[in-house]
Amino acid sequence: MSQFNDSGANMPAQNENKSKPIVYWVVIAVLLVACIALFVSKNQQATDSEAKEKAMQSQLDSVRTDRASLDADFKAASAKIDELVSQNAKLDSNMQKDKSELLAMQSKIKGMLAKGNATAAELKKARQMITELTDKVGRYEARIAELEKENGVLTNKNQVLTKERDSTVAQNINIKRIGSVLHASNIRMEPIHKKKNGKEKETTKAKKVDVFRIKFDIDENRIAESGTKQIYIRMVAPDGSVMSSASNGSGKMTTAKGENISFSIMKEISLVKEQPVKDVVIDWNQDGDFAKGSYLIEIFSEGYKVGGGNVVLR
Repeated sequence: MSQFNDSGANMPAQNENKSKPIVYWVVIAVLLVACIALFVSKNQQATDSEAKEKAMQSQLDSVRTDRASLDADFKAASAKIDELVSQNAKLDSNMQKDKSELLAMQSKIKGMLAKGNATAAELKKARQMITELTDKVGRYEARIAELEKENGVLTNKNQVLTKERDSTVAQNINIKRIGSVLHASNIRMEPIHKKKNGKEKETTKAKKVDVFRIKFDIDENRIAESGTKQIYIRMVAPDGSVMSSASNGSGKMTTAKGENISFSIMKEISLVKEQPVKDVVIDWNQDGDFAKGSYLIEIFSEGYKVGGGNVVLR
């Protein structure tokens, strides 16, 4: 009886001893699961954090790239604006409004890009404004090119008009100069023989001629101004030579064609505008005898031949 009771008393103890390892393993399993779960959780957090850091870095890189691109585009647009504003300074003043708008946009964008902590939204807005600014610059440049073309046409027209004006002025001056040239009329050539008693007689005999007298009138001229005028006489002898002598003041004159020719004698006359000069007298004296033959007389004023004639001595 006593033996049976001892055996029954030990059974719970044996069962308790057997259950302890199971509990340990369960605890270990729970702890292991908890550790695994914690490890997985931390690993996931690290992965998520790394992903977030990469995303943020990518976003920062994108922002930096966008900012660099915006800066480059803005600098290009600004340089073009400076060039066009300088170019337009000589052009149409009506474009001042367009220029003011460009400069205002340029200043606003510059302020936006100067912010070191500009957001992506702000940079996007800046991009839109730079695009708009670039479009405005293009239209502004096209307008300047159009104005330059118009100015070029006007310049050509002005040059043509200037040439036409200068040509007209030159023509008018030339016409006036030609119109002011005096005209000789009623030309007479008198070979004169002076008698011992002082009387004069016209003769055609060469050996009796003492003075070659040339007479003519100066017609009324409405253009020539009043004043002293020079009349040049060119006398050509029968042998074709121009008659000259120091005592008669012979010399050289320049014609309207630019030719430098000899003249025989010069006579100054007093001219009153719009009034004729009657009976201009020029005497040609020479020491030797006159040769027989035909004498040609040419009268010049302002380089132009204004009259002439001839006389024959026997």
